[in-house]
Amino acid sequence: MTELRNVEADLSRFRTRVLAASLAVLACFLLLALRLVYLQVVRHDDLNEQAENNRTAVVPIVPNRGLILDRNGIVLATNYSAYTLEITPSRLGTDLERTIDDLSHVVDIQPRDRRRFKKLYEESKSFESLPIRTKLTDEEVARFAAQRFRFPGVEIKARLFRNYPYGELASHVIGYIGRINQAEKKQMEEWDEEDQSNYRGTEYIGKLGVEQSLEKGLHGITGVEQVETSAGGRAVRKLASKPATPGNTVLLSIDIKLQKLVEDMYGERRGALVAIDPKTGEVLAFVSKPTFDPNLFVDGIDVENWQALNESIDKPLLNRALRGTYPPGSTYKPFMGLAALTTGKRTATQITMDGGSWAFGGHVFRSHGDHGLGAVDLTRAIALSSNVYFYSLANDLGVDAIHDFMKPLGFGQLTGIDIFGEVRGVLPSQEWKRNYYRRPEQKKWFAGETISLGIGQGYNSFTMLQLAQATSILANDGIKHKPRLIIATQDPMTRVQTVVPPEPEENLGYKPEHVSVIRKAMVAVTQGGTGTRVFANAGYISGGKTGTAQAVTIGQKEKYQASKLEEHQRDHALYIAFAPADDPKIAVAVVVENAGFGAASAAPIARRVFDYWLMGQYPNEEDLAAVRKGTAAGPIGKPRVAAEVPWPPSGAGGAASPAPAASAALASAPRAPAATAAVPAASAVKVAAPAARN
Repeated sequence: MTELRNVEADLSRFRTRVLAASLAVLACFLLLALRLVYLQVVRHDDLNEQAENNRTAVVPIVPNRGLILDRNGIVLATNYSAYTLEITPSRLGTDLERTIDDLSHVVDIQPRDRRRFKKLYEESKSFESLPIRTKLTDEEVARFAAQRFRFPGVEIKARLFRNYPYGELASHVIGYIGRINQAEKKQMEEWDEEDQSNYRGTEYIGKLGVEQSLEKGLHGITGVEQVETSAGGRAVRKLASKPATPGNTVLLSIDIKLQKLVEDMYGERRGALVAIDPKTGEVLAFVSKPTFDPNLFVDGIDVENWQALNESIDKPLLNRALRGTYPPGSTYKPFMGLAALTTGKRTATQITMDGGSWAFGGHVFRSHGDHGLGAVDLTRAIALSSNVYFYSLANDLGVDAIHDFMKPLGFGQLTGIDIFGEVRGVLPSQEWKRNYYRRPEQKKWFAGETISLGIGQGYNSFTMLQLAQATSILANDGIKHKPRLIIATQDPMTRVQTVVPPEPEENLGYKPEHVSVIRKAMVAVTQGGTGTRVFANAGYISGGKTGTAQAVTIGQKEKYQASKLEEHQRDHALYIAFAPADDPKIAVAVVVENAGFGAASAAPIARRVFDYWLMGQYPNEEDLAAVRKGTAAGPIGKPRVAAEVPWPPSGAGGAASPAPAASAALASAPRAPAATAAVPAASAVKVAAPAARN
């Protein structure tokens, strides 16, 4: 029997299904419409920006770093452009070592390049572009370009490189730039947002000296370039750009020719010299020997050179003028004399008997090889460097009175010079000793410890910068200026020069008659005292003080014999001076490490600095050689005219001529010393000679 279907029921079910399907389709279309409205209307601006970003790329334009010039406009730091071969490890198609091996068949890659790259790789992130070779030749660029398809993640970039045309000359002052390390990146995260954005695309930063201290001014303002890119990420065309603004040009107070002269006079010896204009605080020479070549650091120093610099017993990376501390030796005596007059512990004419030794508490303090100078007043004590006079004076003053007097002069204090890294040294006091030592028995100050302070020994430990500043205060009648290296900056676009104003001067309040006594005593050093031979026949009158400071302690019953000591254990030679005596224009502090007597090794350097600055004279080669050996006193032979000495010096990394952008700075910069004939010895008292610096 055949079953009849219910047509009406079937139609009803069909209509229900069609309706449900229609509603589902309609719901889908509604969802699509809503999504379309959301994307096209609500998120239009956001998605349009994302699409634009996918189509375009914003590339930072790193600015040209600012130039660094000496006071006469000679360029000490500049830039040049070169090609580098760079690897981005995260984008490599093969193993890193294999990629480098393959690249070495296309471009010359030396073992030192591999070691430098490995060091950079360890300090960086995998997505950063790292140079494997720098300064590619045009031929190498062409060879790689032809085979670039083989090396995904490897590309050639044009980069600016810092150049120090005179190599090691003044390297501690100028400093250097190097790749930004992880510690520096972490510090930069604390900068404000504007400064951080200005360093996007920047991979190098100042590390020492002026390069570090004026980093943000030298860096410039980063520009941006918007380019259209293909699907593969290649630039198709430039859409818009904002050019980078070069960094400021910086004008230093140092005279690079004087700097070169001093460094030449040191030769292979170690030491430091600081020369200051006492009327302004401008640093004229800032020497630390040995030096180093800052060009080694520009594109990453290799392991061998780093080890040679870092492990050398001579410590070439140590800025001895800024961070090296030394006992001042007898150069401390003029300041002790001023303390005696100011506190009333001595008068200028008060006599002390110098019998060659001075006993205190069962200890004998020796002087001048155990032979005495007889009756000495303050002038004679400074001129002939009587130890006995200052042993007695130190005992009468006491350690705290010495500390309180010396502190305003800058001893054991930061001078505030405008580069980073300065150290304080040690100006001892009872409080200092209590804070410095841990064990109770070490904290007590013993009266016998005060005695050696009077001759610049004991706990005394100062930098040459501090000693030069104190000397300039004496030369400037008790007026104190903060030392400074940076005297002006110049905008590279407008060429407008901005003079860096000096800090307000400070009058330390010494009585003029007291300062006059000390200055006359220091003149006596060069006119019959321990510096007479060195300054004989000079065309000016100068004041100075020789000093010899112990590098190691000698026993009470022992005698100092340099020949029996290792070279690094011998006494340091020191000298402080100012000239001309009646109107000082320059003050210097010199130390030659382990060179013995100040009159033999340090004073001759100061003499030639004065001859250059005041007389426009430059020592001849024979004289320079004798100074390096410590066998010269006064100049040997006829000096050269400073203005006629060839520049740039032979062996320099390249000629450094004044940059066009620096024209405004050069127009008002002080010039080199005028070349003048030496003033005859008979007229040496006429210190206002025509060779005085303008």
